[in-house]
Amino acid sequence: MKAEIVELIKSYERIIVHRHVRPDPDAIGSQGGLAEMIKASFPEKEVYVVGETYDSLLFLNEMDSIPDDYYKGALVIVCDTANQERISDNRYKLGEKLVKIDHHPNHDPYGDLLWVDTTSSSTSELMYELFLFGKDKGLKLNEKAARLLFAGIVGDTGRFLFPSTNIKTFRYAADLLEYKFDPTSLYDQLYNTTAEVVHLQGYILQNFKHDPSGVAYISITKEMLEKFNVTPTDASQLVSLLGNIENVLAWVFFVEEKNEIRVRLRSRGPIINTIAGKYNGGGHPLASGATIYNWDETEAIIKDLEDACLQYKKQ
Repeated sequence: MKAEIVELIKSYERIIVHRHVRPDPDAIGSQGGLAEMIKASFPEKEVYVVGETYDSLLFLNEMDSIPDDYYKGALVIVCDTANQERISDNRYKLGEKLVKIDHHPNHDPYGDLLWVDTTSSSTSELMYELFLFGKDKGLKLNEKAARLLFAGIVGDTGRFLFPSTNIKTFRYAADLLEYKFDPTSLYDQLYNTTAEVVHLQGYILQNFKHDPSGVAYISITKEMLEKFNVTPTDASQLVSLLGNIENVLAWVFFVEEKNEIRVRLRSRGPIINTIAGKYNGGGHPLASGATIYNWDETEAIIKDLEDACLQYKKQ
């Protein structure tokens, strides 16, 4: 599969790289890291990264603005996106060839060519693996690409704390640090936070609910976001807060945004992506997301999590 992807990259003069909506560091990192790798390897090629802009991640990479006709005869690569519904910029279908590179469960096998590896910590890790495979076939990695891939790995492993982290992850991260970008500055940009977000953290820790089954949860309404002067994305990124609390096996954040409620699910053991799948979502077994449209639906999700935790305890 890697060989086919490298050959496709070599054969196309214009390559457009997509990723998922509401991007995280792995989405931006894998997308931008691949694009910069291609630019460094084949300077004559046209390479573009597209998708909506998030100010909080502009320090990693900026998106390109291109017309529709650029897709004619182009190779399109979608990074870190399990489902077609979550691809940012629906023009991804306009290209001549479509490639999917991802590390989420492959419930939606779209594209002409797919490379999906659920054992990988991140899609950025896969991109570095692609470089290792292709470095004798013309692929090159520069400092900007290395920084982006490192950021993606750090983001999706929770600074190497999540269970998806393995020996290969650490080895690749060490390799990327050889490219001499400033990791301290990168960490500061990834994890420095505003006073408003810190105040919301305090509220969450004081007000979350904890069920005896091992489920923790909290609901964050539009009014609450306005009170603390934070965005839905700011709130969603705090989901790991409840992960270190004793006796919590699975937890969920409900964050209101416009006409929907974003559901952020995490687990220490119980499988939760099947639950997310019931509510317009999906993801990894221990880290998933979903979408609901009524606060009444939160009770059903909490009940499903309780059942999963109780079942897990019986094993």
